[in-house]
Amino acid sequence: MAKMTSDFFVERLKAWGVTRIYGYPGDGINGVLGALQRAEKKGEGIDFIQVRHEEMAAFMATAHAKFTGELGVCLSTGGPGATHMITGLYDAKQDHAPVLAIVGQAESTARGAHYQQELNLDRVFMDVADFVQEAAAPAQVRHLVDRGVRIAIANNGVTVLVLPKDVQDEPWEEPQQAHGFTRSGAGYHRPVVVPQQADLQQAADLLNHGKKVAILIGSGARGAEAEVIHVAETLGAGVAKALLGKDVLPDDLPFVTGAIGMLGTKPSSDMMSGCDTLLMIGTGFPWAEFLPKDGQARAVQIDIDPGMLGLRYPVDVNLHGDAAATLRALLPLLKYNDDRRWQDNLAKEMETWRETLRDRAMAAAKPVNPQRVVWEMSPLLPNNAIVTSDSGSCANWFARDYQAKAGQRASLSGGLASMGAAVPYAIAAKFAHPDRPVVALVGDGAMQMNNMAELITIQKYWRRWDDPRLIICVFNNEDLNEVTWEQRVMEGNPRYPTSQALPDVPYAQFANLLGLRGIFVDEPDSLQAAWADALSADRPVVLEVKTDPEVAPFPPHLTLEQAKGFTSAMLKGDRGAGQVIADTARQLINEVLPHKDKK
Repeated sequence: MAKMTSDFFVERLKAWGVTRIYGYPGDGINGVLGALQRAEKKGEGIDFIQVRHEEMAAFMATAHAKFTGELGVCLSTGGPGATHMITGLYDAKQDHAPVLAIVGQAESTARGAHYQQELNLDRVFMDVADFVQEAAAPAQVRHLVDRGVRIAIANNGVTVLVLPKDVQDEPWEEPQQAHGFTRSGAGYHRPVVVPQQADLQQAADLLNHGKKVAILIGSGARGAEAEVIHVAETLGAGVAKALLGKDVLPDDLPFVTGAIGMLGTKPSSDMMSGCDTLLMIGTGFPWAEFLPKDGQARAVQIDIDPGMLGLRYPVDVNLHGDAAATLRALLPLLKYNDDRRWQDNLAKEMETWRETLRDRAMAAAKPVNPQRVVWEMSPLLPNNAIVTSDSGSCANWFARDYQAKAGQRASLSGGLASMGAAVPYAIAAKFAHPDRPVVALVGDGAMQMNNMAELITIQKYWRRWDDPRLIICVFNNEDLNEVTWEQRVMEGNPRYPTSQALPDVPYAQFANLLGLRGIFVDEPDSLQAAWADALSADRPVVLEVKTDPEVAPFPPHLTLEQAKGFTSAMLKGDRGAGQVIADTARQLINEVLPHKDKK
């Protein structure tokens, strides 16, 4: 049988190092699926993971890129299969993860005929992709793969390759050495980018003059852990972490103040409001209101993407470069700061903050305090665990109550903040690291939206994993809780049950029906034993916890405007169901009122 264009396509992906594709079949991409099957029979295949929905395939590809540093790859048919993938691809775009999407298309001979499942996919994907192209002839495919993959890896972005059905099945012919053809090659190694010496010296001079230095790191600081620690110890600085940088440094380092922003810690907030110098490393942290006020601090920023430089704060010295290499070049220019009062005070604040977190986690609730779910989990996780979180109120407890240890990995949908990413992220983490335990923290809204179906994917594949431990922890509070609190605090409106109430679904029982393990908890004192049981199970577990929706995911410092909004919601009849809401509100409102009195 003659080699078809689809066979060459799969061979070229192999040449680029692709080992796994997440996808869902359909007639528009059957040619590539046939090529995958033929390659598998010859022992030269690419692992194809069949998911339940194309959006989940794109999330998994994104998570693969995040947890491995490699290109993530997803596949779908054309038409609705292609459009289903867009949300997951935007997650990759927003979080700078290199992903290749392979998409089917109607026959090229029918293009423009309003044919079944025929969409102008190059236009559909134009915004999300750094490179999108539809093949019209076999001779194109070689350079489309080479250029598309190279751009995705180099730009940490998205490439979409659209393959019409007839092009997939045409005989393969190498591009000719003739006018009108081009002959590309595979391969790419990222260069090490370091700023010029004059810029490094300017940055060092600024940092050396700082008395109260704050460092903010994001996922772009990954791989520069030792350098960040060295800089912090040299300058006597504190280090806050954007959410995507949660796992870059462990939380037990005394100068690490934890997360920043709406989901952050009070010490991180206080550090930013009190610093005179700011060093930002590999972060696109979006909420500029949590950074120092204009004119308060002089700033240096390091980023490999020049488009992110000076974007959130009026930075004095912008350094375009790799985090680790740039910091290594900067370190010899930095002077040791003998005054440790700033750093020591931050460490003391963190000790107090951890006591506050513990008190909040252990506060009574009806029936289980959601903060305690993560607080009990954190110390039990082994050092090689991987944690994923969904968007919603569970992300608050992930950000604050989960204390990352050295060696652990963690991530979530950051820039896009999409619901429904935690379980596909966890599945991709297990395929990428089958010998490591993985935990996904998921709200019941995300489970009902699209994550319950992916439990079937787990059931299909879990026996392939060396370590079978995969725990899906579901916060069952029968409420779209994050939006409920946004309605209360941001809008001053009471909870709107019509939009917020969720059905009570037996998630643990569903896991048992699938042949997985289900554990149900509705007593707070049972949490620790339940986590220990799940972490020693011989198969994946759904740990369903009946949590109290009235525990408020407030920011570290409640503003007066937010306090007014919360009070307004209460006065309109939304008083909640538990004492926790009153205790939490009183504690946080008291943080606002003294500031008001001092003005």
